[in-house]
Amino acid sequence: MSVDDSLPNACWLGTVVPKRHARRSVTRNLLKRQIRRAAGEQTDMAPGLWVVRLRSPFERKTFSSASSEALRALAGEELATLLADAARRVAAP
Repeated sequence: MSVDDSLPNACWLGTVVPKRHARRSVTRNLLKRQIRRAAGEQTDMAPGLWVVRLRSPFERKTFSSASSEALRALAGEELATLLADAARRVAAP
């Protein structure tokens, strides 16, 4: 089996939202849904294995509700930027 045979021919997405960065399960689930939605909207992603990992915490004081519109908006903006940048880097030779 060659290396090319083992790679997927579609985008496979993994999400990692550590409990230490998003303490409430509601927040972690919201962020995972946001990641899946943002990846689904990204049409120029190359096939392969993609993993999105939350690397910094979302402060509870800033976002009082786990499903607040402010948190949705911030996460959506950051994810769109992150995925567009990643897709551009992969597409560049």
